[in-house]
Amino acid sequence: MQAAWRQDIPMDILISSDADGAIQRAGRFRVENGSSDESCGQAPGVWRRMDVHLENPEYHTRWYFKYFLGKVHQNYIGTDAERNPFFLSVVLSDQNNQRVPQYRAILWRKTGSQKICLSYCPTKTLSVKSILSAMNLDKFEKSPREILNPEIQKDLLVLEEQEGSVNFKFGVLYAKDGQLTDDEMFSNEAGSESFQKLLDLLGDSVTLKSWIGYRGGLDTKNDTTGTHSVYTVYQGHEIMFHVSTMLPYSKENKQQVERKRHIGNDIVTIVFQEGEESSPSFKPSMIRSHFTHIFALVRYNKQNGGYRLKIFSEESVPLFGPPLPSPPVFTDHQEFRDFLLVKLINGEKATLETPTFAQKRQRTLDMLIRSLYQDLMPDLHKNMLNRRSLSDVLPESPKSARKKEEARQAEFVRIGQALKLKTIVRGDAPTSLATTGLCRREPWESQCFCNNFSHEAVGGDSWGPSLLVSTDSGVLLIDDGQPAIPVFDRSLQIRQMHVLEPLDLLITRADKGKDARLYVFWLSAIRKDLEDNQAPRNKYECRENKLEKTRGCHLYAINTHHSHELRVVVAIRNKLLLVTRKPTALNSGAGSSPVEAFQYIREICLSDPPMVMTLVDGPTGENDNLICVAYRHQYDLVNESTGETGRLHYVDASRVHFVAAIDVYEDGEAGLLLCYNYSCFYKKVSPFNGASPLMPPSASDFHFSWNQIPHAVVCAFPYILAFTTDSIEIRLVVNGNLVHTAVVPELQLVASRSDIYFKASTTTGGSSNSSSKDTSSHSSPQTPTGYQPPPFPGSPGEGDVHCRNIYKILLSNLVGRSIERPLKSPLVPKVAPTPTVIACTPVTHSLSLSRMEIKEIASRTRKELLGLSEGSQRQKKLSQKPGEDEAKQEAVRSTSTDRINAGSFESSSEGQRPLSTSSDPESTVSAEDSPPFSGCLFHLTASFDEDIVDLK
Repeated sequence: MQAAWRQDIPMDILISSDADGAIQRAGRFRVENGSSDESCGQAPGVWRRMDVHLENPEYHTRWYFKYFLGKVHQNYIGTDAERNPFFLSVVLSDQNNQRVPQYRAILWRKTGSQKICLSYCPTKTLSVKSILSAMNLDKFEKSPREILNPEIQKDLLVLEEQEGSVNFKFGVLYAKDGQLTDDEMFSNEAGSESFQKLLDLLGDSVTLKSWIGYRGGLDTKNDTTGTHSVYTVYQGHEIMFHVSTMLPYSKENKQQVERKRHIGNDIVTIVFQEGEESSPSFKPSMIRSHFTHIFALVRYNKQNGGYRLKIFSEESVPLFGPPLPSPPVFTDHQEFRDFLLVKLINGEKATLETPTFAQKRQRTLDMLIRSLYQDLMPDLHKNMLNRRSLSDVLPESPKSARKKEEARQAEFVRIGQALKLKTIVRGDAPTSLATTGLCRREPWESQCFCNNFSHEAVGGDSWGPSLLVSTDSGVLLIDDGQPAIPVFDRSLQIRQMHVLEPLDLLITRADKGKDARLYVFWLSAIRKDLEDNQAPRNKYECRENKLEKTRGCHLYAINTHHSHELRVVVAIRNKLLLVTRKPTALNSGAGSSPVEAFQYIREICLSDPPMVMTLVDGPTGENDNLICVAYRHQYDLVNESTGETGRLHYVDASRVHFVAAIDVYEDGEAGLLLCYNYSCFYKKVSPFNGASPLMPPSASDFHFSWNQIPHAVVCAFPYILAFTTDSIEIRLVVNGNLVHTAVVPELQLVASRSDIYFKASTTTGGSSNSSSKDTSSHSSPQTPTGYQPPPFPGSPGEGDVHCRNIYKILLSNLVGRSIERPLKSPLVPKVAPTPTVIACTPVTHSLSLSRMEIKEIASRTRKELLGLSEGSQRQKKLSQKPGEDEAKQEAVRSTSTDRINAGSFESSSEGQRPLSTSSDPESTVSAEDSPPFSGCLFHLTASFDEDIVDLK
C-alpha cells in the first residue's frame, strides 16, 4: 500500500541556491502536519493514542543474537543456482522462554536476511532442504554443508549487524525568529530558555571527556567537539544529540563548518524555531545538506506550554509512524518526548530502506558473504558435515565419536556465550526491556472472556458483547462471566457463520461434503428461544432454514458492508452461486421465513474450486462488484455481472498455502491484501473500465513477509495481526513493519469480524519451573488479579492443570476509538426479566465498530501520515501552475554518503547510564521484566537469554 499511496502524495519542490543563483540542493519533501482542522472537538493536550510504537524493534528482529548466539545450533554454507553463496542458521529454540519449542531459521544472502519459524514435531525430522524450500530456495549449485568451526558465530553476528544501527545520533538545530538561512542558524552561540527546556526534556547533559557510552561521532578525549552534549537511552537505544549551540563556535568562520560537519551528516535533525506561528517557517531547502532526509520542526507555545510538531521527509523515504495527532500540539511534555523519539527512530530506520542506503547495504553484505565463503572454501570438504536432516547428528557413531561431538558442542557454546557477553558489555546488544516512561496498556492487550473452555471451537462471530461459537458439541452462546447456553445441538455441525444484526440475520454453513448447505435464521427468533428457555435446535428442526441450491458448498463469503444490498457468494466445487437479499424482503416480525428473504441471481463457473474467496465492492455498485478467488497458484478477480476473470497475482512457489484476501479499505478505490505462505501482498484494483477490472502497474504493489505461516489474518487498522499455531504477529498495515510478537500457546482464532476472540491454553497451579521472580512479575500494576501468566502447552510442571480459555481483544482499542453506542446482549433477558419490552426493541447494530467506520479511520490516518488535509489539498490545487517547469519537477534528489555508525546497545531501562564492564550475567534483561500481554495472559516482549554461563 505504501507505493500505492505514494502516487497521491503532494510534493513541494524545495530548492536552495547560493549568491550566484546556482542550485545547491534540489529535493522534494513530504510534509506531515497533522490535520489543518484546528476547530476539531479534541482539545490540545488531552490527546491519548496507543499506536506510538517502535517499528521493527531489535528485540524482535535481531534473531541471531537473541536465539542462536551462545546456544547449540547449526550453520550451513552453500551456493544457489546462480552460484551466489548463502549461509543458513537453524536452531531449535524456546518461544521466549514459554516452553513452546520451534525451529528458527535465518537465510543470509546478498539481498538481505530472511527469517522464518517452523513448528517442532518430535516424531518428524526436518531436513535442511525442506527449510530452504520453505524460503523458496529449491535449486542449488552446491548442496548445503554444515560449518563446524565455532568462530563462524562471530562472522554471522557481523552479517546481522548490517541490518542497521541500533543506536542513533540526531541533530538539534536552534533557529531564532526570522532566521532563514543555515549560516544564521548555525551561528547562534546560545539558545533561549525555551530551547534549554527542550534539551532538558530530550535527555541529560553529559561531559564528553572520558565518556564511555555511545558517543555518536563526538570526541571524548580532547574536547574538540565541545565539552558537553545531550544523551539519553530510550527503549534500549542509546541516543546522542548533536546540539548546535554545544558544538564548537568560530567567530572567524561564518559557515560554522565544525557544527555543520556533525549536524549536516545526521539523517534526522530536530529544528527548534522561535517565534509565532505567523512568522516565516522553516523549510528543508534552508539547510544545505546532502545527507539529512528528515527534519522535525518544533515550536514552543508559551501561552499554553505546548509543543507543536511538523515532520518533513524526503520523498524516497518510506512511510513511517506514528501519524501526527490532530492538531499536532502536545501539552503533556513527557508524551511529546515519547512521541518525538519514536517518530525520529522510526524515521531513521525508514531512511535506511531508501534506494541509496539499501544498495550500499546490499553491496556490503554481498562482499562480506563472498569473502566469508572464500575463507571457508579450503575446509569445504575436510571439516564439514553433510547431514540429511537436523536430527542426524553423527548417526550410529561410536562412543568416542559421540564424546568428540559433545566436546565440540561445548566449545561451540562457550565461544558463542563469550562473544555474547562481550557484545553486551560493549553496549552493542539489543535489549528486551521496552519502557517508554509512560505506564500505558498496549492496544492489543487481551482480556479473559471465558475460562476453562473445554470444547473444540470451529468458528464463531460476535453477537453484541456475546460470542456465538460453533463447537464439536453444537453452537454455544457465551457471555462474559456467564455459563454457556446451547443454541444448536451437535446434530447441526456449523463450519462457518455470520451474525448480521442490522438485518436480523444469522447465516451459517453447516455439515460437509454433499450434505453441506447454507442455513439462514432470524436472530430475533433465536433470541426468543433463549428468552423462553427452549431446548437447543437440532438439524431436523432447521430443515426449513436451508437454501436448497447451496447443496455441496464448501465456502461462502459476504460483502463487508451491506448498507444497500447484502450479497452472498457460495462456492460449490468450481461453481459460484450469487445470492442476494431481496430489496423488499420482510423482516421477522411479519412471520416470514428467512429463506424467502433471499433470491438467486446467477451462477459463475471457474476452472478450479476456490480455496479463499472475498467480495470487493465496486465504486458505483453497478456492474463493477468483484469476487477475489484463490486457487492453484494464483489470485483472480471475477466480475459478478459478467463472470469475466482477470489475473490479479501469481504465486511463484512450489507449494502454496492460501490464507486470506482482505479488503483493507476502499477510500474510492478497491484494495486487497493477499496473504499466502509467509508473504503478504497489497494489490490495488483501480480504475474500473466498464465491467472489466484493469490491473494496476507493479509500482503500486507492496509486500512484506511474516516470520511464521499464519492460519488466519485480521486487519484492524492501523494493525494487521497474523494468528499462527503459537503466536500473534502484529504489524502495521501502512508499511508492514513489525510492532510486536505475542507468544500464545495452542492458539486458535475464533472470531474477528468485530472484537477479536481467540482460544489459547494456559496452566494453573504451582509449577516447579516457576521462580519467585516469575511470581513477582505476574502481580505487576499492569496485571489484573486473578489472571495467570502465559502457559506452556507441551510439558506442564508437576501440579499444573492444563486448560484452555477464550480471550478477547477489543477492536475499539486497536483502531483507537471508544464505543459510543450501547451494546445489547442476547442474554440480557436472563438478567432483567422484561421479555415483552425486549421483544419490542428493534435490533440495532451492536458491533464495536462497523467496517465502514474502520475504513474512514484508515483514510484519515493515511492523510495524516502523508500530510494530506482538505485545506491543504484545496490550497495545493489553487497554487498549482499548469505550466510548471518540468526540470524542477525532475530535479535530482540529494545523494547520500556512507555512514558507519559504530553504535552500541544499552540493556538498561530508560535514563540509565551505560553498562559497566562488569561480566555479571544479571546485567542482561529477563523476560519477567517485560510487559505482559493483556496483563493476564502473555508476555509480548521477547526476552534475551539470561543463561550466560560461567566462562572460567
